[in-house]
Amino acid sequence: MKIKRIIITGSLLVSMVAFSQKDELKTLKKIYTKEKTSPSDVSDYKATIIKLESLANEESDKVYLNFYKANVPQIELASLGTVPTSMQLQKTLTPKIVTEIATATKATLEFESKSGKKVLTEDINNDIAIVNPILINMAMELAKAKKEADAATVMNAVYLFNTTNLDNLFYAASFAVNANDYDNALKYYQELKAKNYSGEGVLYYAYNKTIKQEEFFNTKALRDSFVKLGSHEKPRDEKIPSKRGEIYRNIALILVNKGKNEEAKQAFIDARKANPNDDSLLVNEANLYLTLNDFDTYTRLVNEALQKDPNNSEMYFNLGVVSANAKKLDVAEGYYKKAIEIDANYFNAYINLAELKMRSDDKFVEQINKLGTTDKELKQYEVLKTERNKNFQAILPLLEKAIQIKPEDNDAKKALLSIYRALEMSDKAKELKAKMN
Repeated sequence: MKIKRIIITGSLLVSMVAFSQKDELKTLKKIYTKEKTSPSDVSDYKATIIKLESLANEESDKVYLNFYKANVPQIELASLGTVPTSMQLQKTLTPKIVTEIATATKATLEFESKSGKKVLTEDINNDIAIVNPILINMAMELAKAKKEADAATVMNAVYLFNTTNLDNLFYAASFAVNANDYDNALKYYQELKAKNYSGEGVLYYAYNKTIKQEEFFNTKALRDSFVKLGSHEKPRDEKIPSKRGEIYRNIALILVNKGKNEEAKQAFIDARKANPNDDSLLVNEANLYLTLNDFDTYTRLVNEALQKDPNNSEMYFNLGVVSANAKKLDVAEGYYKKAIEIDANYFNAYINLAELKMRSDDKFVEQINKLGTTDKELKQYEVLKTERNKNFQAILPLLEKAIQIKPEDNDAKKALLSIYRALEMSDKAKELKAKMN
């Protein structure tokens, strides 16, 4: 009897613990799903989490504990009584906290999908629909503030909330690249590659007659219905090209940056198989072999690129960039000139060619600064000054043409202004200065 009584008592104890755990979870769910929370709710929420931590033994308890625990900052924000400002959001929902919330949310949704018990799925999906635009806006603001690493973290969190939307992971990778966070960028790009993401699509636009501007529509059917009603006109479709070439190329370039040259070689092979029409891959692959001093392979790839498209001005321009970076300045100049020969309005080719020639000025300045005041040195100064001015005269038409192509480009104007001043062309300098913003 005593043994039986002990067994019964033990069973009751286990049962009480189980009910205790359910009570804690019910309390947390009740507060989490409230439309408005109070400071006392926040206190109860935190206290309940502490209680649950010592009771959570089952997988389900641990999943929900992690979820509710990660969401403490959101509960605190909800208790403010007003809509949080952008500053309050960024201060409370730091990239680290957003990632923790997203990770716990993803785990909870996956658990409920696996178990078949949708305790929070509907509430979570409703919250995601509300919070995603806020987080995307936060990521954009962080990027504008030159905090691309944080922007990448937030966008990756947005992706974790809904892993079917790979666009968000692509943006996270792009932000990570801009932040030179190559480890995370590589991880994001490789996941995109594994999931065969292309990013292809169509954007639908129509002109709103009332507000007199073009508007974007999520679907063709919706756009067409507004056009049919007569409120909109001039329907326009804009095709979004595949991003696979960019993804494969960036994987290879990141591997090059990390010194993983053999992996990079294979990445370029994969990239070209997947994107046979992306000629920029050939140029970047050639660049890899140039940095490895494998000039035979470099030459072969360059010739292959040029045979495929001998009138591709962009390819010649890219080859110019590659050659300039390798300090093969004469070769680079030839490529830039070829790009201009094919496309007389290739703005960047004029700018880069001007920059290439401007490098010679450092040599002249260095030699002039070493001269003294003897007759011989003064004569040498006149020779150097003449050669320097010849170089400026060669740069002059390049920058003038560039500004003719893009009159709004202030950087080109500043460069041209410095040339005018160096050549003592005061009237031209004054005229150009008046046109600058």
